[in-house]
Amino acid sequence: MSLPLAGIRVLDLSRLLPGGFCSLLLADFGAEVLKVEDTGMGDYIRWSPPYYEGAHESARSALFLSLNRNKRSIRLDLKHERGREVLLRLAREYDVVLESFRPGVLERLGVGYPQMRAENPGIVYCAISGYGQDSPKREFSGHDMNYLGLVGLLGLTGERDGPPVQAAGQIADIGGGALMAAFGIMAALRERDGGGAGSRSPGSREGQLVDVAMADGSLAWLAMVAAAYFADGAVPRRGDLPLAGSLICYRPYRCADGWVTLGALEPKFWQAFCRGAGREDLIDKQFEHPGSHAHGEVERIFAARTRAQWEAFAGENDCCLEPLRELDEALTSGLVRAREMVVEIDQPGADAPVRQLGLPVKLSRTPGTHARLPGPMLGEHTERVLREAGYSEAQVAELYESGAVAGAGPREPATFRA
Repeated sequence: MSLPLAGIRVLDLSRLLPGGFCSLLLADFGAEVLKVEDTGMGDYIRWSPPYYEGAHESARSALFLSLNRNKRSIRLDLKHERGREVLLRLAREYDVVLESFRPGVLERLGVGYPQMRAENPGIVYCAISGYGQDSPKREFSGHDMNYLGLVGLLGLTGERDGPPVQAAGQIADIGGGALMAAFGIMAALRERDGGGAGSRSPGSREGQLVDVAMADGSLAWLAMVAAAYFADGAVPRRGDLPLAGSLICYRPYRCADGWVTLGALEPKFWQAFCRGAGREDLIDKQFEHPGSHAHGEVERIFAARTRAQWEAFAGENDCCLEPLRELDEALTSGLVRAREMVVEIDQPGADAPVRQLGLPVKLSRTPGTHARLPGPMLGEHTERVLREAGYSEAQVAELYESGAVAGAGPREPATFRA
């Protein structure tokens, strides 16, 4: 069975999470992804603990392996003229370049979008950055929390009188960066290649620049919140949003031995909850706010039963009520098992199979796969890729000797942590 992105070739110059997750999605569905790493430490996340003992020291980090299955690795020194020549030569035969440097870095080195496009007019060049290629903050550094704070999302998360609450998942990196980049790449490829036989769109055969700012992508998460503000002019405040804590029918609640989540937003679900709990007197209190008498009554109702009892209650009363699980509980749950969201990979040398999260998108006819290739050692495929690109044995040796490229080898810094 062929994979849906088989034949798409991606040069991934990114590091860490946003670019790594983007190219992981492409790789899991069949794209040929080549990680282009430097001749020093490579992708920083390679060296972040915890480790799978027995695996090669550059491919034993659990964090690295979670983002880099189904990929190959080559090491190039882009500050070396010959290293840049290799990259541009590779770009002639690839469909996509993905990078996450600050805007202008690769262009100043002579391997940015203008130079790539000159080599290959069909190249789709995706640049993930914090604030965008054309932005007053284009030179600023930043991380996930900075972007969320800047666009208003972090300030709206949490209780009314409490501090902003940081999410456990990286919303800006993955939701604002990786997912937006993957969509942008696929949209640009679709425009370039057209829709195939019988399509009204034959395709331009030209690539383009895909400019993804994690700040932009994070702001897009506030689509409905912003729409309401544009319409009525009322500035939302933390704790006042209907879907972020201001309604007693849509909140987490403490129970006798933990927490549960009640999402009874539609009246029929709230009515089912109230009737099931024997509290029909609360039906008309659905949209009251925390701190009200009705809220206190709902808190007392939940505190009287355990999570298991509430889970059983939800099975009998269709009211959008679920237990709040810790991560270990979630990963072993029947739902996660049924959806195949925990998978195993045989990493060369590792003492045990590597467990990772599975594919979040299920295709019925051409599903992806997590297990085509294990996570690559740093520079594991340098020589093979150079030979595939047409370099002779003597030319490959010369590139190694000059320092423009490097193969597999240990360069572990002891202090890095993601």
